[in-house]
Amino acid sequence: MILDDASRPNLFSDDDYVHGRQAKSILCLPLIKQGRLTGLLYLENTLTSHAFPPDRIAVLVLLAAQAAISLENTRLYSDLQERDAKVRRLVDSNIIGIFILDLEGRIIEANEAFLQMVGQSRDDLVSSRVRWTDLTPPEWRDATQRAVAELKATGTCKTFEKEYFRKDGSRVPVLLGAATFGGGQDQGVAFVLDLTARKEAEENLRDSERRYRESQAELAHVTRVTTLGELTASIAHEVNQPLAGISSNAEACLSWLDRGTPNLDAARRSVEWIINDCNRAGEVIQRVRALAKRTNIQKVPLHINDIVGEVIFLVQREMSNHRVSLRKELASGLPMVFVDRIQLQQVIINLMINSIEAMQSVTDRPRELTIRSRRDGAHQVLVTVKDCGVGISAENADRLFGAFFTTKPSGMGMGLSIGRSIIEAHGGRLWAESNLPQGAALHFTLPLYQEDAS
Repeated sequence: MILDDASRPNLFSDDDYVHGRQAKSILCLPLIKQGRLTGLLYLENTLTSHAFPPDRIAVLVLLAAQAAISLENTRLYSDLQERDAKVRRLVDSNIIGIFILDLEGRIIEANEAFLQMVGQSRDDLVSSRVRWTDLTPPEWRDATQRAVAELKATGTCKTFEKEYFRKDGSRVPVLLGAATFGGGQDQGVAFVLDLTARKEAEENLRDSERRYRESQAELAHVTRVTTLGELTASIAHEVNQPLAGISSNAEACLSWLDRGTPNLDAARRSVEWIINDCNRAGEVIQRVRALAKRTNIQKVPLHINDIVGEVIFLVQREMSNHRVSLRKELASGLPMVFVDRIQLQQVIINLMINSIEAMQSVTDRPRELTIRSRRDGAHQVLVTVKDCGVGISAENADRLFGAFFTTKPSGMGMGLSIGRSIIEAHGGRLWAESNLPQGAALHFTLPLYQEDAS
């Protein structure tokens, strides 16, 4: 835009600036770099008109082009300085370890965070005694070589975990990511995060979980032994019955043999009965030993009804002593579950003993305990133990499965708490409900054994 005589009427006569300056000549040129407007060159002369003839304009156009280039370079340099300052602040902040590397193994520059991480001094770095290839333990070299190949191919490598040797020979776990500077250069920058604190936290968590499992196992063992103490009379009865049978059958056998003409067939039947009674007594003792023994969890495919039957065998004397009748509603053909036999026996024993004791004060109706099994949906079985006892009060419903909570004067308050832990460890759920009109119902589910579930 050229105004040879700005004092004459023109398009800009009413402009406050032009009117106030009273310029005689005005020239305005765009500063263009690669087709992009970067600025404007504005010149005015307040002394004379026609101050910008064509030859001067030609020179000014050339100067404008150079000015556009200079402005762009200045802006780029300023941006570069600002970016460099940001990178420098990041490096010097020592929030994470950063080092400049070449792909042959040299460490060109590193911040204090990285040097402290690997226990090296800056003198070691300056004297080139520190190479990142030497800091890498042998078992991590394959992973490191894959990262270098990725760097060469794409210019970046995904973050991965590895270890570095410290100067004292110890190791530091790190998370590492890197990128090259581009343009075919064999240099790049690596960002290193010290994972020592995280690894220690993970190890502490694993130790805590291990100690928790050990404590749970110990408490479960104590509860089993306590339960066996409560079942002493029932167990003694179950053992005494076959022992009495052994004694009477042995006497009968001798009697058959002492006859003038021994009755060998009758004696043989007596011996067979003795063997059966021995096996029965042995089974009782074996089950009691298994319950009392502290063993590791051994999950195997089992039929839930078989485990229920084994528990009923152990507690039937207890039911008889408390004048409790048993009602079994066990669905046939149930798929197997993948469980630890002893632990599941412990859960069912505890539920049945709780139900038996809950009916001690019942005198106005028959004391009936119901145990039921059925398939619940496509992927689990449901077991229910119901009684017609005093039921569950609203205030105790939420606390029933809490550790050390009990409504029994001699109870430990651990049976239901441990039972829930055992069922949940098997992937199931244990809960309680009121059994209207009287009593309580305790239910637990267990997932089907995978092969049966499919």
